[in-house]
Amino acid sequence: MTATQGNLASLSRFIFRAPHWYASLTFALVIAAVTGVAAFDSRFVLEDAWQGVFFVGIPTVVASFATPYVDRYFGGGLTHNRSSLLAVFCELVVIAFLIVAGVVAVLTSLSQEFVLDALLVALASIFALRLLVVVAVSRHPLPVAVVPASVQTVTAAALLGIYSGATSVMLDNPTLRRMLSRPEQAPSALHEVALLDFGLLAFMCGLYALTVWLYLTVLDHPWRSSMGVSMLDFLGGFLGHIAEGSRELEDFFEKLGEDAIVPVTVFSVRRPGGEEKARFVLPMIHPGPMGEIGGGNLPERVALEADGLAFPPHATAGHDFNLVTEREVDDILSAAETAYQRLEYSSDATPSVRVDEGSATLTGQAFGSNAFLAATFSPECADDVDYAVGLSAAAEARTEEVDEVMLADAHNCNDGLEGEDLGHVVPGSQRSFDMIYGAGRVGDLLSEADRGSLRCGVAWDETPWEPLDGIGPLGIRVAVFEVSESEDSQARQAAKQSDGVNGQTTAYVLIDGNNMEPGLREDVVDAVDAVDRMEVLTTDTHVVNTVEAENQVGDAIPHEELIALIDQLTEQAVADLEPVEAGMESETAEVTVFGNDRTETLASTANAVVSLGGALAAAFIAGVLAISGLVFFLTGG
Repeated sequence: MTATQGNLASLSRFIFRAPHWYASLTFALVIAAVTGVAAFDSRFVLEDAWQGVFFVGIPTVVASFATPYVDRYFGGGLTHNRSSLLAVFCELVVIAFLIVAGVVAVLTSLSQEFVLDALLVALASIFALRLLVVVAVSRHPLPVAVVPASVQTVTAAALLGIYSGATSVMLDNPTLRRMLSRPEQAPSALHEVALLDFGLLAFMCGLYALTVWLYLTVLDHPWRSSMGVSMLDFLGGFLGHIAEGSRELEDFFEKLGEDAIVPVTVFSVRRPGGEEKARFVLPMIHPGPMGEIGGGNLPERVALEADGLAFPPHATAGHDFNLVTEREVDDILSAAETAYQRLEYSSDATPSVRVDEGSATLTGQAFGSNAFLAATFSPECADDVDYAVGLSAAAEARTEEVDEVMLADAHNCNDGLEGEDLGHVVPGSQRSFDMIYGAGRVGDLLSEADRGSLRCGVAWDETPWEPLDGIGPLGIRVAVFEVSESEDSQARQAAKQSDGVNGQTTAYVLIDGNNMEPGLREDVVDAVDAVDRMEVLTTDTHVVNTVEAENQVGDAIPHEELIALIDQLTEQAVADLEPVEAGMESETAEVTVFGNDRTETLASTANAVVSLGGALAAAFIAGVLAISGLVFFLTGG
């Protein structure tokens, strides 16, 4: 990916899952009770806690339960979990305002009225925040969004009116006055609230709503002018994804998408005439953009479809070839199944060859009239290989003796998201030509290589690590291919007879992760001596990026433990060697992807808006607070 795309990918650090509504409300009530103990001065601590729960917690509870129903009445999609999380956050905002105002009042000559003014500003502020979220999530027009957005502020204002006695001047009926005016049951601090304060609150809410509209209009303009879509669609989808893992973000990506035809190559290994032992599946798409959005969880979906042990290596494709929705994965799997049904198997293969061309290292092996190649730039750092570069390299590797080529990007050395160049291998670069020329040399060597009988062994471990550690659900998988050698290598064969190995052995290690720490690939290759040659690949799964954007293999886990596990699995795969036959076939799939340059445009626009949004928000907040202060000054509040 480019540096711009890296900045966009770093937004994944905000991804989390909203807690269940009951967990959010429990936290809210506990915080409210603590606030009551700190803010009120009754005879008993429990009475203070109860007052905190009542005056601070009740608006949160009402907003949590009522907002989804009101929102859905107008056709919105706010869930209870999201509503509760939003209500709790707004409660914390109110508490923060009161704490700061209280400290200022104690340290200065300001009176209790200053704290009450801060409370009114806080209630108007959470209304504005809720309005922004409701507009983004439910896509209501601003006048409609005001209704669900105002629930928490209106509830808090109603409690203030009832327990301050401010409502009594509007109530002529004694019964209503007894029910809706209870100043004798409230803390003395609330007695300072007057009817004018509610007029000020209404004015500020109107002012803040206008500010929200202006803020969204300014930020939305670059999106509409450059891509013809609304920023609110992206914001709503992103909020839905981080809160509950919803697929709303895919609807936004689908509006940006372009149709593409991508090759899907299947390489299957089976026992002679029998069941499948291993299946390599390589669709030329990128498993992103993040989490399980689009094709982010493609490797696991591929694994679930295979009869044998599945190996879904990373293809030579960048973020422009992200699938826009997870539904597109079905088309990929359908094409893979079609290719699988057309397979023709052969029991002969060549020993593996390795070529160094510039900064590129390619390892290849022919199986029948087909070849598997893995390319790496390690120990130099690199990220995705452009789609066109991969197609050109695969075409260069084809010869009269090699018909079909599966070219995998080993994707096994990167140094994160720092710097201007994140290692994307683009057409016209020196690295692209290194890879293309290297693939051509591998094809020539495989065409001239002797062939022998093929044996294969596999091993797999889910590992004790999780996506938080940079390892996806497929864990670590090892496939070892042994090819019998020509008669002039009898001495070497005899040396291996005691281990049951009769020819050259090559191990392909596939780690379900997104790239690797620099140097780790070399450490693995040097440490494992159970085979003659080894290459280490990653799937580039993006399920590990729901934690952070650069959660690479080896970043969070001890290298020695990873190497020890790979060594153990390689020995198990060698012990599992048995005669097999292999076949390779390709099929094309028509899918919708982000499209050429759309990822860069999206990333550039999003990064610009993120940079602008913070400064603009600060300016708007400073402006409305200044106006609020002026209003309080002019009204004597």
